[in-house]
Amino acid sequence: MRTTGNLRVPVGVAVATGIVFLASCATTSRPQQFRTFFLPPQNHLAASTAADPVPDPPQLHSDLYANEVPAITTSIPDVLPRPSDTDFILKRAEDRLTAGRLAYQSGQIAEARREFNRALEVLLTAPENTPDRSRIEHRLEDMVDAIYRYDVDPSAAEDDKPAYDKAPRDGILEMTFPVDPSLRSKIKEQIHATTSQLPLEESDAVLGAINFFSSERGKRIIAAGLRRQGRYKAMIERILAEEGLPQELIFVAQAESGFSPRAVSNKACVGLWQFAKFRGNEYGLHQTPSTDDRMDPEKATRAAARHLHDLYEHFGDWYLALAAYDCGPGCVDHAVMRTGYADFWALRRLHAFPQRETDNYVPVIVAMTIIAKNAKAYGLDNLELDRPMEFDTLELQTSTHLALAADAVERPLAELKDLNPGLLRSVAPAGYSLHVPKGTLAALESAFAVIPANRRDSWRVHRIRDGETFAGLAKQFSAQTALLSSANHEELPAAGEWAAIPVAYPGDRTAPAKKTTTKAAARKKSTTTTASHKSKAPAHRAQTSKAHSS
Repeated sequence: MRTTGNLRVPVGVAVATGIVFLASCATTSRPQQFRTFFLPPQNHLAASTAADPVPDPPQLHSDLYANEVPAITTSIPDVLPRPSDTDFILKRAEDRLTAGRLAYQSGQIAEARREFNRALEVLLTAPENTPDRSRIEHRLEDMVDAIYRYDVDPSAAEDDKPAYDKAPRDGILEMTFPVDPSLRSKIKEQIHATTSQLPLEESDAVLGAINFFSSERGKRIIAAGLRRQGRYKAMIERILAEEGLPQELIFVAQAESGFSPRAVSNKACVGLWQFAKFRGNEYGLHQTPSTDDRMDPEKATRAAARHLHDLYEHFGDWYLALAAYDCGPGCVDHAVMRTGYADFWALRRLHAFPQRETDNYVPVIVAMTIIAKNAKAYGLDNLELDRPMEFDTLELQTSTHLALAADAVERPLAELKDLNPGLLRSVAPAGYSLHVPKGTLAALESAFAVIPANRRDSWRVHRIRDGETFAGLAKQFSAQTALLSSANHEELPAAGEWAAIPVAYPGDRTAPAKKTTTKAAARKKSTTTTASHKSKAPAHRAQTSKAHSS
C-alpha cells in the first residue's frame, strides 16, 4: 500500500497506472520521425536486402576454449602442503634468535642472552624421533656459532684496537727435532705413493719434523691449521693455479700463520703469508692508519703467489725459493756464492744459513705436505674443517662504521670483523671494499638508504618493532626525541622498517693526545738515539732477516 498525500493507493494499482502512462507516452510520440532517424528509407532497405543477403553467423565449436585454462587454477595443488613438525621447531628457534639479535642491538645484553638460550633450548629439546632431524642438528651448529660470536663480540668494550694472533712459526722453527729412524721406511713409502707438484724428499730433517708433528703437541698445531685451512683453501688453490704454482705451496701459509690472517710474528711480520712492510709494498700490499692489506687473505695470497713465482724464476729450484721466502733472496744468494753449492740440503749441512729457522723452514713445509696428503695415517682424516669464507663485497662511497653494517645485516660485529681482517679500525674509509655475509648485500643497502652518506660513520640504524615510539627510542638510545624525529623526517617508520638513530656507536672516538713532559721527551730522545746506533749494522746482516717478513 502506498500513501500519496491523504490518499492510500494500492501498490499494484500504482504500477499498473505507471505502465499505462508509459505506454501512452510511447504511442503519443512521433513514430514516423523515429523511424526516419534510425532506419534507411524503405525502398533502400528493400533493395539492400535483395542484393546483399545477411550471411549466417559462423558456428562456434563447443571446445574452442578447452585449452585456455587460467593459470591460477593450474598452479594451485589439490591440497596445500602442511608445515612439518621440523618446520615448526625451526621457526620457533628462529623467532627467539631474531628477538635476541634485536635485544643485543638495542643494548639489552641480558635480555639478548635469555632469548639466545631459549632459541637453543627449542632445538635441544626437539624429540629424537622428529622427522628430518638432521636439519635441526645442522641449524643448531650454525646457531651455536652465531651466538658465540655475539658473546665474544668486542664491540661492547669500546676498544677500537684490533686483536692479533701469535704466529705459530715463532714456536716451531727454532726447535731441534729429534729423528726417529723407524719412520724412514714408512715415509719413503708415503712419498712414493704421493702425487705432488712440489718435490718431496725423505731426509733426517724431514723425518724429525714429521716425528714432532706426530707428537701430541705437534699434532694439535697441525690439526688447528688444517681446520682453519677450510676457510681459505678454495681461494688459495684458485690463486695458485692462476699463477701457475704447485698447489702444495698452500702449506707455506700453514707454516707461517696457521691460516690466521691476523697473525703477527716476533719480527713484525703480518698476515696469512707473514709479509713485512717493505716486501708487502713491493707486491701491492699497502698500509694506512685504518687498513693493512697484508691481513686481507685474498690480496696477501695473490702477493705471496707472485713473490714465490719470482723467487722460483730467480733460483730455478723450489727448495731454494722457499728458503729465500724465509730469509730473503740476498741471504740465499750469499750462501750459494760463499759455498759454491746451489742445493738446499748441501747449504743446510754446511750451516750456510745464518739462522736455524731457515734450516727448519723447508723440512717443516715438506713434512706438512706429506702428513696432509696421508692424513689417515696420522689420525687427521676426520677433522671437521671450518666452512669457507663466503661473502659479498660493497665498495664504500663514504666512511662507514663497521657496527652500522653489522646491524644492517643483523649479524654480530665479530662476524664482520672476521670477514674484514684487513680493517684495523671500527670505521672503514671511503673506497674500502667491505665484505658482508653472502646474500646480505640487499639488506645492507636498504639500511644504508635511511642514513645520510655523511653520517654513516656516526649514526646507528634500528629496525622498528610494533609499539615503538620516538619517545621510547629516545630513552632506549639516550637520544633526544626531537633529533630522532628530525633524522626520520618527522615520521616514525612502520614496523619492520629501518629507522635512523642519530647516536654514535662505541669505539670510534680517539683519546686526546697526552701532553709530553720534559722527562718523557728526554727519555724518548735517548731511546731514539740508542735505536739509531743499533740500526747501523753491517749490510750483509740485514739480508739474513726474513725477506718477505722483515
